[in-house]
Amino acid sequence: MKNHRKAIAALVVVMVAIAGAGRAEEGAPRSGKRFVNLAGPRPGAPIHAMVPFLARKVWTSTVGRSGAAPLVAYDPAALAANPSVTWIGHATFLVRMDGVTFLTDPMFSKRASPLSFAGPPRLVAPGVPLDALPPIDFVTLSHDHYDHTDLPSIAALAKRGARFIVGLGMGDLVRSVGGEAIELDWWQSTTIAGVQGVEIHCVPAQHFSGRGLFDGDRRLWAGWVVAGPTRRFYHAGDTGSFEGFKEIGRRFGPIDLAAVPIGAYEPHADIMRFVHVNPEEAVQIALAVGARRAVGMHWGTFDLTDEPLDEPPTRFHAAGAAAGLAPEQIWTFAVGETRKW
Repeated sequence: MKNHRKAIAALVVVMVAIAGAGRAEEGAPRSGKRFVNLAGPRPGAPIHAMVPFLARKVWTSTVGRSGAAPLVAYDPAALAANPSVTWIGHATFLVRMDGVTFLTDPMFSKRASPLSFAGPPRLVAPGVPLDALPPIDFVTLSHDHYDHTDLPSIAALAKRGARFIVGLGMGDLVRSVGGEAIELDWWQSTTIAGVQGVEIHCVPAQHFSGRGLFDGDRRLWAGWVVAGPTRRFYHAGDTGSFEGFKEIGRRFGPIDLAAVPIGAYEPHADIMRFVHVNPEEAVQIALAVGARRAVGMHWGTFDLTDEPLDEPPTRFHAAGAAAGLAPEQIWTFAVGETRKW
């Protein structure tokens, strides 16, 4: 009898091992305490490309370049529409849908930098001032870089009662300025107390993180899908091109509106390709997630890379047309502009 029990136990162990081997692990992969992209570690940029690139960016941030995104006066009546989306600049949108109001990557400061006197300056004012925002139900943060996670903006929103939905490890930044944060891994979801029928899903992106010399890749980067009874909104965050977009579309598509990054892509082959898509790749993201409409972001607000500042929208619209998308399916906004969706 003992031998029978041992045989049965061994069979159960083998069956569990086989079943487990067939299941894909959910969540972001790690290497020790650091997060890793689904496509593997980020390749290093060659020094012969990186050194002159950094020198060019120091120069252009000092002398400035033309081509910033256009700015229009925001319309308070339009802000009240639900559903609506307003581009505040860079990766910051004010989104209203299914009775909720939320912000993505709120960045209202004058520089994307840890220093008040150096670093990329803002080229165009926020499309809606912080004190003119309606009450905010929640805020999503895609990753910890200074142009996406701006502590003064977070502190101001926290004082107004906004709650923050962030990737793993990002909560420390929010709490450091008095905010409350829900931390999620890729493919995890949450709801907000008092908000009915809306779910926030953390989805993979291909990027990296770090705000200093010693915290590289210790906070998770992500995209977000906000799904309600009548609308689905996707914010890709910062990302390079990877196969994970198809899975996002399979799980959450069709997406009614996808906010995709279209700027900060040159030099593409040597430096940016793994972490920032170009406008043509941004259109492919929209197609992969099953987006009915896409809006371009991450351009014309900060001078971060080499392409002409006003080039991304032209290439984005051309790529959309080449992919067979109608003009009303490919949007770019003026900063401060609101549209219904």
